Amino acid sequence: MMQPRVVAMEEGKEPISANKTNLFRALPSRLLVFCLLFLGVGVGLSIISMYSVRFSMVQQLATKATSAVQPLFQDDGTTIDNFIRPPSNLMHNMNDTELLWRASFVPQIKDYPFKRVPKIAFMFLTKGPLPLAPLWDRFFKGHEELYSIYVHALPSYTAGYPPSSPFYGRQIPSQMVEWGRMSMCEAERRLLANALLDISNEWFILLSESCIPLHNFSIIYHYISRSRYSFMGSFDEPGPYGRGRYNPHMEPEVTLSQWRKGSQWFEVNRKLAIDIVVDTTYYPKFKKFCRPACYVDEHYFPTMLTIQSPHLLANRTLTWTDWSRGGAHPATFGKADITEGFFKKIFEGLICLYNGQPSTVCYLFARKFAPSALDPLLGLASKVFRY
Repeated sequence: MMQPRVVAMEEGKEPISANKTNLFRALPSRLLVFCLLFLGVGVGLSIISMYSVRFSMVQQLATKATSAVQPLFQDDGTTIDNFIRPPSNLMHNMNDTELLWRASFVPQIKDYPFKRVPKIAFMFLTKGPLPLAPLWDRFFKGHEELYSIYVHALPSYTAGYPPSSPFYGRQIPSQMVEWGRMSMCEAERRLLANALLDISNEWFILLSESCIPLHNFSIIYHYISRSRYSFMGSFDEPGPYGRGRYNPHMEPEVTLSQWRKGSQWFEVNRKLAIDIVVDTTYYPKFKKFCRPACYVDEHYFPTMLTIQSPHLLANRTLTWTDWSRGGAHPATFGKADITEGFFKKIFEGLICLYNGQPSTVCYLFARKFAPSALDPLLGLASKVFRY
């Protein structure tokens, strides 16, 4: 009697045992799908996270690189102002080859599509400080829209002008310069090229740290801007210090009859400035065959421009210099020399041609003045120079 019940009980257990077996068989497959899905999501999130971190690092590196190296021009191309605005920082990272190439850009349409106020670029070639800067500060004051300043000093020199000075931040990337050698002309080309980057600069004057202005800014600006000629001394001197420095190896680019001599201190317009920086014809000849006792800074530009554009030259310099004492260098004037009578002698008895007509205003600048001359020059500036 008990056996059926046992069997029944056993048989009653049979459906439960089968359900459990089916459940255990279904669970592994669902768990596997779930695990695979979880794994896929995890891998996807990992990939997204990895690329997000990498993109963030690239952005940070790009930001650091941008802040470390400032471009010469920031041009988004949206307005003409972005193209014509002069560089705010003169300390660019271009080498000379790149700089001269960039400075050679010339608009083919001569009419400017904006109001252009022509400026004078005052280019100072110096070893280091400008001891007469306070005098120039007074000269420039009130004429900020009509001039630009560029200073070529020794590479190791760091200027300390205050932000209020017109010389503040006006030092350009430079290289070593040797007196009487081609590195002197290279420095002058470097000054011209940097100044040409400002499209408003129309006239370019080369000066030294010992130069002073003999007239106020208005007189000098009008004198230069109204002249039909550029002021580059260029003479055919037959003696040993002229033709005697010529090397026949300079032919055929330069013949003896084309050889010229002139003052290192010049003023040129934009057209001639571009001619100087783009020159690849005469530069190699002068660099190779005009070495001391051929002082290249007295011959390279005068000869080249006389060959190319003689009709644009006034054949005289605007910078007065006293060579009466003889020697390789002109006279230097200190504190004791600075009197009204001294400058009266400079101004009196001068006759030159200005736009083909006789003029008594022949020199706009003078040199060489020692640092000790600064105080008496400041004392005479308002009375003698009218600034």
